[in-house]
Amino acid sequence: MRKFTRVAAISGGLLIMATSIAPVFGASHREAPLIAKDAAADHTDVFAWVDGNSPTKVNLAVNVSPMQDPAGGPNFWQFDPKVRYEIKIDNDRDARADITYRFTFKTIIRNPNTFLYNTGQVTGPNDADLNVRQTYTLTRIYENGTTRVLGTNLPVAPTNVGPRSNPAYATTAARSTKSLSSGIKAFAGQRDDPFFVDLGSIFDLGGLRPFNGAHLIPLAAEAGVDDLQANNVLTLALQVPIKHLTRGGRIYAATSARATIGVWAANFRQQNSTLLTSGGVRTSGRWIQVSRMANPLINEVVIPIGRKDYWNRRAPHGDSIFEKYYLKPELAGLINFLYPPTTDIDETGRADLSLILLNGLPASGPFAGNSTGSVKADMLRLNTGIPACTADSAEDNVGSCRRLGAFDGGADLAAWPNGRRPSDDVTDMAIRAVAQGYGATLDALYGVGNKPTNNALGDGVNTNDQDFLSVFPYISAPNQGYRHDHHEPM
Repeated sequence: MRKFTRVAAISGGLLIMATSIAPVFGASHREAPLIAKDAAADHTDVFAWVDGNSPTKVNLAVNVSPMQDPAGGPNFWQFDPKVRYEIKIDNDRDARADITYRFTFKTIIRNPNTFLYNTGQVTGPNDADLNVRQTYTLTRIYENGTTRVLGTNLPVAPTNVGPRSNPAYATTAARSTKSLSSGIKAFAGQRDDPFFVDLGSIFDLGGLRPFNGAHLIPLAAEAGVDDLQANNVLTLALQVPIKHLTRGGRIYAATSARATIGVWAANFRQQNSTLLTSGGVRTSGRWIQVSRMANPLINEVVIPIGRKDYWNRRAPHGDSIFEKYYLKPELAGLINFLYPPTTDIDETGRADLSLILLNGLPASGPFAGNSTGSVKADMLRLNTGIPACTADSAEDNVGSCRRLGAFDGGADLAAWPNGRRPSDDVTDMAIRAVAQGYGATLDALYGVGNKPTNNALGDGVNTNDQDFLSVFPYISAPNQGYRHDHHEPM
């Protein structure tokens, strides 16, 4: 009875934890009240990394539309033609977009007199049996207003319905990767959700299964479970020459300030929406930003619920007004409360989080940083002069490549918070950043204040449920509706 009495006495604090800690480990899945009701415009993850196969190029990937069950027929998941999806690049350290890549979509229905998504086997993105298909236009926009259309009527990869509908899905989807002018590649379509996280335990009052015994309400320790296993998302991916992205149009050494770019994603809807009695929706008015994302965890746990929708409307260059939430993160106190053995996390004065997430890390000794100067802004900061790590699988902490980058004491600086690769275990990285478990390398270089007792924290899920592709767009093919892991018997 004593345990239940204690739970009742502290239930308010525990409920806050249940709603506040979980999204940090969900990257950006349903992170704010309004955007959680608008899946097609809701960001889940943003990635930026130097390509290991083509080291003069950068991969940019943005995922939207979270928690997709693959068996979503007859109306499978689609990009919304009424949304502008944008990837933004800052290359002059002012946290304003110098280059924008805009995706706009169109839906084509061949036969409106059938309920079927596909009327036969689909072997390509323009197959006659694909009754509902999408295309997109890709436009590059510079800060001075100069605009160039890079591609029109580009095909969206069709849904992976099942073995009858898609007898050779990988080949079909590969036909949606298009090589454009000047060495750019583009892809849009459904993919396996590349984020891996134990949401089931984390939503259960902030639990980490490997550390169940240390929780205020202890359970037996066990291995983590990837709750996004077999879920899909919609992916926008670009491969762009580095010289297209940097100020001055060159490839710079890692020691140059011009080597670092800031990357974020933003989605826009028109301000007015009218439901038509004939069916459909008419939109009008100016375009309003409804979602943005760069680093994982920001709008999820750093920004309080009463400011989340406002944060989504803001541009990164104004993020100084939110710095107080970085310097005094609510999550640090909640971890101290829920895990009594872990009571050494600093709850105030967290200049380390402000530095890493709002400014970037300065160069230190032989290691190049990714600082973008004094403007405080949520951007993924990628030093394009730091080469990709290709020696070993980034999933295995062997050799030089690490799933935790430099957080575990290694020297893999091609990982978050220097950009972000799909294989980076940002769940564990984010946990450790909040808990100041930075590891010896980051602390020695940047003096972030490592707490060695927290250097092993994590959710117990260390890899994605599917292997990533070895070629662009790298993110794994989507799970099919006919059979996926959630269908397997327990």
